Amino acid sequence: MIHLDTHAVVWLYMKDEVRFTEKGKSLIDREDLIISPMVKLEIEYLYEVDKISERSSIIIEYLMEKIDLNLSDIPLDRVIEKAQTMKWTGDPFDRIITAQALLQDAALLTKDRTILKHYSKAFW
Repeated sequence: MIHLDTHAVVWLYMKDEVRFTEKGKSLIDREDLIISPMVKLEIEYLYEVDKISERSSIIIEYLMEKIDLNLSDIPLDRVIEKAQTMKWTGDPFDRIITAQALLQDAALLTKDRTILKHYSKAFW
């Protein structure tokens, strides 16, 4: 199982494979893919501020159908409790997405340098 950060989900939807490393592409092809529900919210936020042109529901539903993307079902209160300990970032999206992966003892595919520096199972 591998968690995907928001930008990885958007780039998969856009079929923008050149952005991924070979290791990242390989793991996407062979691992179960999962996202925090926070990824859905962040994608919708990016749509609302005109950074992307599709709504979250379109992107997530498409990837659920095409690549069997799944949502993590860890209770939100457990995720928030863990995210509150992540003082290394002020970004609430990053805190919750990373906490969700951590609670599942899962790798997190991200290009975010701060996450890569602080979460030992993060890679790009």
